[in-house]
Amino acid sequence: MSKIENVDFNYLSAPKLLVVENDLALADMLSELFLYYGFDCIIYHDAEEILPLIETHQPDLVLLDFLLSIVNGGELCSQIKKNTSTSKLPVILYSAFPKVLMSLGDYGCDLFISKPFDLDYLIDQIKSLLAANFTQNKVT
Repeated sequence: MSKIENVDFNYLSAPKLLVVENDLALADMLSELFLYYGFDCIIYHDAEEILPLIETHQPDLVLLDFLLSIVNGGELCSQIKKNTSTSKLPVILYSAFPKVLMSLGDYGCDLFISKPFDLDYLIDQIKSLLAANFTQNKVT
């Protein structure tokens, strides 16, 4: 696994996003976008196992590109959702090939977004999932 970006905003309450994206240009753009909106963001180029990354970084939400070189994002999502300690962690899965993804099965993601995606829509969805997860964790 290759870490390509680690942005620390030095905010105690900044929501932390873990992103696995192998397109360096898109990863850089997402990093800038998340910085602008005040998120703490850790971006990896690829990952074979997602659970150690979650344990290390303790993200509030995970974003996964579907087409990765080692293990696809759907399988990484399944690792998260099948583990009892991470199953409630919000996961956004995205791909430029939604029909192929949908034909492969349900990975348990909280949201699927087709590429190219609108950046305002992405931010709105991240905020919505974080708010819902925060509310759910306060109730339980």
